[in-house]
Amino acid sequence: MLHQKEPINKVVVEIDSSSEDEAEGSNRPSKISSHSRPNTMIGISDSLEDTGGVSTVSLMAEFRSFWKAGNYEAGPEAKFNSNPDHLEHARVHPKFLHSNATSHKWAFGAIAELMDNAVDEIQNGATFVKVDKINVMKDNSPALLFQDDGGGMDPQGIRKCMSLGYSSKKTNTTIGQYGNGFKTSTIRLGADVIVFSRAIRAGKATQSVGLLSYTFLRKTGQDDVIVPMIDFDISGNWVEKIIYSSEKDWSSNLNIILEWCPFQSKEELMEQFEDIGSHGTKVIIYNLWLNDEGIYELSFDDDDEDIRLRDEANLASTTKVPKRVAELRSHMSYRLRYSLRAYASILYLRKFTNFKIFLRGKPIEQYSIADDLMYSKVVSYKPQTSEASKEVAVETTIGFIKEASTLGVSGFNVYHKNRLIRPYWKVTSGGASKGYGVVGVLEANFIEPAHDKQDFERSSLYIRLEARLKHIVSEYWKTHCHLMGYTIPGSTNSTKTSTPAVNRHLPLVTPSSSLGFSSQKDPMGRYKPVQSIEGSPTTSVDLICAENIKLFMRCEAHKQADSELKEKWGMPNQIHFKFMIRRSGKKVLSPCLKTGSLEFIYVVYSSFSMIMWAFFVLYT
Repeated sequence: MLHQKEPINKVVVEIDSSSEDEAEGSNRPSKISSHSRPNTMIGISDSLEDTGGVSTVSLMAEFRSFWKAGNYEAGPEAKFNSNPDHLEHARVHPKFLHSNATSHKWAFGAIAELMDNAVDEIQNGATFVKVDKINVMKDNSPALLFQDDGGGMDPQGIRKCMSLGYSSKKTNTTIGQYGNGFKTSTIRLGADVIVFSRAIRAGKATQSVGLLSYTFLRKTGQDDVIVPMIDFDISGNWVEKIIYSSEKDWSSNLNIILEWCPFQSKEELMEQFEDIGSHGTKVIIYNLWLNDEGIYELSFDDDDEDIRLRDEANLASTTKVPKRVAELRSHMSYRLRYSLRAYASILYLRKFTNFKIFLRGKPIEQYSIADDLMYSKVVSYKPQTSEASKEVAVETTIGFIKEASTLGVSGFNVYHKNRLIRPYWKVTSGGASKGYGVVGVLEANFIEPAHDKQDFERSSLYIRLEARLKHIVSEYWKTHCHLMGYTIPGSTNSTKTSTPAVNRHLPLVTPSSSLGFSSQKDPMGRYKPVQSIEGSPTTSVDLICAENIKLFMRCEAHKQADSELKEKWGMPNQIHFKFMIRRSGKKVLSPCLKTGSLEFIYVVYSSFSMIMWAFFVLYT
């Protein structure tokens, strides 16, 4: 770790958002102030001493795991400016970048954030986003590439992108709104990120490079977030530097970028713009995080056309699993947990017309869950929002999955502004068969998602929505369960249908464990399969059918024995006896009648007559 002899002189970016500039549509470069200003969250390094030969991409082993990367000692304690002539402002320690990124518990959630940024650029002419794996030439390590052909960012725009909590997305159609997604998602996937962007604003073409390096901040012992950036004017026949303060400052930023980025020379750095075109953005995340076993968290080798979560993928590829478990793991509700291609295929509700998502060179085919449901039905729901808000009715498509006879997959896929927030949200209890195999799809724009866009804020609207979805499942089950061979709730006889016999044998009330699932849920909110000692599910549909057959055979045996008793003793088979314990503790023999009282009177009368006749014979 480098200890600076003198504090680094920083130049602070001032985001100029005056109404005059907005009215004129001006996008001139940000003003630079040599003094600290309030509400400024990010700085650009002006000078940096020799790094002492520290390797750029070689990270200390204990820092390569994301969940341990926040444990490091910073440099000397910062001395804050107490000059009364300058307004104080909150500073951001580099550790905040890591702690802020922990809002993403799931790596695919971070990738989805970056894909959302490209989707938001559709309104600016974007036609594609590429997600791919590239190799870093310095150490041949893998890196993640995100590239789109949207409007790009000018010098002011890239500084807003790198700032914490700033967002210029104010329309109702854009997915991003908090101004935090880019920082949290990139740091969640890797320690460092470099951004290349080209844009045309007000007839002026520019290209910019920005570096957000957690490795640089940590290894140089910084106590503030420093983001080196350089800009170029490419409107003319040649590339010109955009210099805000001095040539020395511009060169210093370039040297820091070259020292800590994956590229070794300025020429190699500039080559990254060649495939961007006149406008667009390229994001490269490198120094990817490792798991607890010291292996890359993301797997690129299992499938050349996919990116997988290594730990989840290893669990899904476990050999010698029962057929039922294998079928469950092949379903979309499970594959989306470890396959980026599967997750991205249902990430957006409506299919794009002039926009493609390319994953490792192959386009992703969007999959509509609602289009693949059996006996589907559309249910309207008008949320009770504030009086000032005029929300249209929310339409929920609900139906049975094709594998409803064998797989206990159920739940609602809830979207917000076309983006999937909660996949297969199970709103029914796991202890009953109600809702077994029932899946729904809806878009809920009236409730706000959490910052990681993997759940919703638990508000009163959210609670009312959950109650409404439970009611929708209950009503749908009453009118459609017989189509899958289930007994209609409230009826005593099984409904005869033309469905396969395996469906008709399913019980009316079945605990989740009897269907091969436990009461424990996974991070996605679904029930985990129960494993027996031998590694197979404790029960399955076939076992339930076998138990039903055994019960049927036992009933037939009892009927036959009852008939034999009737023939031998001449007693009606409708009468059975049982012992009932009264409060006094005495056992009294009492008849249980299934027919009427006449037969009971007849039996009592016959028995009494036989007894009296026996006494008469004995004593006469």
